[in-house]
Amino acid sequence: MTLSDIVTKIDVNAEKNTVQKLNQQLPYGVLIVGSGPAGALAAIYSARKGIRTGIIGERCGGQVLDTIDIENYISVSKTEGPKLATALRGHVNDYDIDIIDSQMVAKLIPADAAEKLHKIETVSGATLRSRGIIIATGAKWPDMNVPGEKEYRTKGVTYCPHCDGSLFKGKRVAVIGGGNSGVEAAIDLAGVVEHVTLLEFAPEMRADEVLQQKLASLSNVDIILQAETLEVKGDGVKMSGLQYKNRQDGSIHDLAVAGTFVQIGLLPNTHWLDGVIARNAIGEIKVDEKGKGIFAVGDCTTVPYKQMTIAAGEGAKASLSASNYLMNVN
Repeated sequence: MTLSDIVTKIDVNAEKNTVQKLNQQLPYGVLIVGSGPAGALAAIYSARKGIRTGIIGERCGGQVLDTIDIENYISVSKTEGPKLATALRGHVNDYDIDIIDSQMVAKLIPADAAEKLHKIETVSGATLRSRGIIIATGAKWPDMNVPGEKEYRTKGVTYCPHCDGSLFKGKRVAVIGGGNSGVEAAIDLAGVVEHVTLLEFAPEMRADEVLQQKLASLSNVDIILQAETLEVKGDGVKMSGLQYKNRQDGSIHDLAVAGTFVQIGLLPNTHWLDGVIARNAIGEIKVDEKGKGIFAVGDCTTVPYKQMTIAAGEGAKASLSASNYLMNVN
């Protein structure tokens, strides 16, 4: 829990007081929604331009908080997710930025000819106004919803092969999901780990044919179709295997693995934008170069390769675009 979460639980009037305070805020030049790496860097770039800047989010760090070891963030040889999230917060604190913690956004009301200010409404009932909006709400990993998954998350159960693959060097692992992301993960992991078993729920793979051919050429990869994951097993400290059901004949099997990479897609945190912003079939925001005062960056968009470094760079680019927009509008 964050400090603001604790205060809210102790002080019954805390939320009401927060809403009153937020409603009294003057309009921002740029308001960033989301406080992960993309949002943090966007806020810093905006503040450095001398723009009145605010950043609102449920928890500083976003997905970073759910990652144990990080070894692919430039200039940081190795760190842990919570440590990097703290460093992000500290860097943002170096600038004159309004940080609005523990607030869930409910609605975006785009500016019109009469108002000329975009509005962000929170679940708690507050309304914030801004000339420019940068949406950086990221995405979340969907759960398998099986026993043991939450218990062994970050203790064997993981969601990012690029982030955590090296942790399982020389070990046996499983990949859940036979779409492009699952097959790409299995191919990448096969070059690092001892053995990969890919489990696909459907009777056939859904990945592109060229990826399937590459996967089939690897000697240390097994593919199991019509496999329904039932349970993640472990010794209380770390996971030791999976249990799955063969959907064709109903038989139950145990698979000894040190790690499981869940690759059944990312769910963008964009449900609050229904009917307001153009999105694709899975909810990712469609981005272009126009902006019109509302910009989107990171894992909540259609930009490929959901990586922290890419999201951070996109945050900087969006902030520069927002600054340019503000200079050219009345």
